[in-house]
Amino acid sequence: MNSKISEKDKKIWNEFLSNDQKLPDKDNFQTEINVKKTRSLDLHGKTLDEANRVIENFIRKSYQEKVHKLIIVTGKGLHSKNEMDPYVSKDLGILKYSIPNFLKNNSELMKMISNISGASIADGGTGAFYIFLKKN
Repeated sequence: MNSKISEKDKKIWNEFLSNDQKLPDKDNFQTEINVKKTRSLDLHGKTLDEANRVIENFIRKSYQEKVHKLIIVTGKGLHSKNEMDPYVSKDLGILKYSIPNFLKNNSELMKMISNISGASIADGGTGAFYIFLKKN
């Protein structure tokens, strides 16, 4: 390795050091973008009415803040007390079925939503789903 630094390299280095332009921090830049685009909400332990109120507010706030992807964790309904009640639908009484149904029947919220789909295993699998919001 050559230990001598050329005059040209010294000049370029000094110009670089004297420049006021700040270089972006690539590590922080990437995480800020990811944090702003995706949010998650865990609805475990909530009643259907509580969950509907919470998710409606969550979607409205996320839409205003230009979040693109929401991860909604409902759980799989394994500990739901609806299994004991013969008068309650086994499917529609569980949050994982009821919340998407509530969203699809709410025309104001659907104006903000572009798509609702199942979540990957990493984000909760069958106990979660994604909501993709439209750009505002």
